[in-house]
Amino acid sequence: MITELGYDPIWFGVVFCLNMQVSFLSPPFGPAAFYLKSVAPKDISLGEIFSSLLPFIALQIFVLGLTIVFPQLAMWWK
Repeated sequence: MITELGYDPIWFGVVFCLNMQVSFLSPPFGPAAFYLKSVAPKDISLGEIFSSLLPFIALQIFVLGLTIVFPQLAMWWK
């Protein structure tokens, strides 16, 4: 289906994985944040964890945007 829409399947796979990585960190669910909460000291709140993840989420969204605008980043070996 991806190739019939005119997209490269490798590019689509990379974009999909980048998008999933953002979803693992971002609220409201963000399972990675809950994993961090389970091993963090008791005085660190879930809100602090989510706010400290914001720079990483921003970087991942930036890279996702770059990969969408410049597909060559995902397919440099072709």
